[in-house]
Amino acid sequence: MSDTAPPIAGSGMQRDYSLTGATGRQAEKNGLAAAEWYHSDVPRKRMKSLMRRRDGPAIRDTILWMALHILFAAGGIYFWGSWIAVPFWLAYGVLYGSACDSRWHECGHGTAFRTRWMNDAVYHIASFQVMRNPINWRWSHARHHTDTLIVGRDPEIAWMHPINLALKALAFIGIYEAWHSLGVLVRNATGRLTPEENSYIPEAEWPKAVFWARVHVAIYSAVVLATLGMVIAGMGWKSAIPVLLVGGPRVYGCWHFVMTGLLQHGGLPEDVIDHRLNSRTLYLNPISRWLYWNMNYHIEHHMFPMVPYHALPALHQEIRHDLPPPNTSLWDGYKEMMGAVMKQRTDPTYAVRKTLPPTAKPYKEHLHQHVPDRTES
Repeated sequence: MSDTAPPIAGSGMQRDYSLTGATGRQAEKNGLAAAEWYHSDVPRKRMKSLMRRRDGPAIRDTILWMALHILFAAGGIYFWGSWIAVPFWLAYGVLYGSACDSRWHECGHGTAFRTRWMNDAVYHIASFQVMRNPINWRWSHARHHTDTLIVGRDPEIAWMHPINLALKALAFIGIYEAWHSLGVLVRNATGRLTPEENSYIPEAEWPKAVFWARVHVAIYSAVVLATLGMVIAGMGWKSAIPVLLVGGPRVYGCWHFVMTGLLQHGGLPEDVIDHRLNSRTLYLNPISRWLYWNMNYHIEHHMFPMVPYHALPALHQEIRHDLPPPNTSLWDGYKEMMGAVMKQRTDPTYAVRKTLPPTAKPYKEHLHQHVPDRTES
């Protein structure tokens, strides 16, 4: 969730990222809230084909995902006490603590499977793994798509000014984020929602948010009790197994989803209404793409969020003539993003502005948008 950003030292600029403050009201006044975003032209028949939902790809990927959970957990337990167990637990951690984020995301959109109950089932499992209240985040993410990087409207802006690089580095091992997420779940379980949560969750959904928070807290409590029981029973280091299986991977296995997630919008302009400006597409290796469910095609996903993850590569080929050139790799993406982020620490008006190919339509500008004073082509 967003926090209000303090003034930026020496910049003369203050950004209020809260969803109930003056910046959000100004965004509404300026027409940036629920604005009409730019979309690349795709023939109607072709778009209908790309948007077609199928159960097959997601069933295949979900069975593989669950089977690998079982395989690596079994290996970690079988080789317990030996260094051989370590790679099994590391692999299990990434499957649990990173792949869950993309499964939560796609099933939340309702596009991964054609069958609704399958989307809902995987969505709730993945929400639990990533320690997110499934009700809060369904509506939070809907707002993120409606008002992507619109300050005072988007509750999921990852890079807030002033940028705290220490917290960003800590996110790779998940300690702070997991603790914060547990705190939110406990607060929701006691029946309390913040004014910001109330601003994007429909009132009819509030009881569901409380209910699912209580379910998650109850499961985590059972894991803690099981761990304590094993400690009392004198099982030594084996007592850590319940935490390594449930909850713990959100800490030690989240690095991949953090690594890819920070690239989605990092270093790009706020308060614009063209996803080609504020989202980043990059090419990834096949393993990362499977873990990430093709969300590396992030401009394409934001422009057409109803296209299933398995059709995003085809969508990319369809509209690439209208998009800025993708970053060629993780390294290339981080080099571009971190170069901008380091400049933003002293000049928060700085942002990357990628050059469009000659075949693309011009960026969609907005009369009242916050246009960075300095940009990078």
